[in-house]
Amino acid sequence: MPVSGPILIVDNDLEDQEFISAILKEIDPAINTHCFHDGQDALVYLVTTPQQPFLILCDVKMEGMNGLELRAHINDNDFLRKKSIPFVFFSDYATQENVTKAYDLTVQGFFEKANTHDGLKAQLELAVNYWKACLHPNRYFIT
Repeated sequence: MPVSGPILIVDNDLEDQEFISAILKEIDPAINTHCFHDGQDALVYLVTTPQQPFLILCDVKMEGMNGLELRAHINDNDFLRKKSIPFVFFSDYATQENVTKAYDLTVQGFFEKANTHDGLKAQLELAVNYWKACLHPNRYFIT
């Protein structure tokens, strides 16, 4: 299945946003990304866009609404929960407490960001290819 909707990158580090976006384009030039500085901006987009995002890649630690709070808001919103958007954490802040909290919020993955281009590319390829192949409700969503 091709990546049909955008991949959302929610990360307060502009360099990480650009780096992740560039690597996703290396993986598949057709991938479209939307970047957000915090969870609140991403949440506003999610509740107002007619698009069906393909995947959310989110940092944990951000000013304002952090990634865990964003995930909780998605879970609490019937409209967003029914969109079944895969939610994966990509964070430099991978503590046992955060990983446990993330999975309590039913995320679909948690990666500690690799600190090399090749390492991050391997992680992103794994996540994108998994969700391309996986059957999930948003695969049938018509935009």
